[in-house]
Amino acid sequence: MKIGIVIADEYEYIPFRTYALTKNCAESAFHGRESLTYTEGGKTVTAVQCGIGKVNAATAAAFLIAEGYEVILSAGLSGAVSGLRRGDMIAAESYVECDFDLTPIGRPLGAKPGQDYVYHADARLLAIAEALPGMKKAAVGTGDLFLTDKEKSTLYRDTFGIKAFDMETAAVASVCHFDHIPFLAIRKISDDADDSANADYNEMNDRKEADLTQALAVIISRI
Repeated sequence: MKIGIVIADEYEYIPFRTYALTKNCAESAFHGRESLTYTEGGKTVTAVQCGIGKVNAATAAAFLIAEGYEVILSAGLSGAVSGLRRGDMIAAESYVECDFDLTPIGRPLGAKPGQDYVYHADARLLAIAEALPGMKKAAVGTGDLFLTDKEKSTLYRDTFGIKAFDMETAAVASVCHFDHIPFLAIRKISDDADDSANADYNEMNDRKEADLTQALAVIISRI
């Protein structure tokens, strides 16, 4: 089995790299991005530091799938929108691009004409993640913006029922959805998606904590 991992930010990637080095991983460029690969228990695992944002994340996922990866995972930090607190760990059960906006021509916010636009985690992967101590399940929204506007956060919460917001996961979920590839994102809440988000995110990101890496390692071992 080939498992691909999409990680956006350098500091989100460093803890997984540290872990993978203990597995004698090989490091290389992956379509212009930093990556590592190791093999364990009959599984080939490749993690790609894709860069921040939807285009970067979707591109990395598409390249992984094109090269035969059968499961895609993603991990990183997210802002809380509703019902979550800083430090919470979540397994994302659904994903929507909140910033896709055709409302000027009469379409609902987020709706993509003629196609699905709310994507769902693979049920088996979600169950594996949910079994981890302290892991919560939550709907997640995505957009190409660092969410600090409380009014926009409330709009996204009320429109889509999301509990957290990030800049990558729905884009990866879209690629996986249309190619029928099992996908799951796990996230750690870094901030409250408000005017304090910048300082809170930077403070947590700078820590380079290993929580997400530890969760990924267990999920990979149980796939």
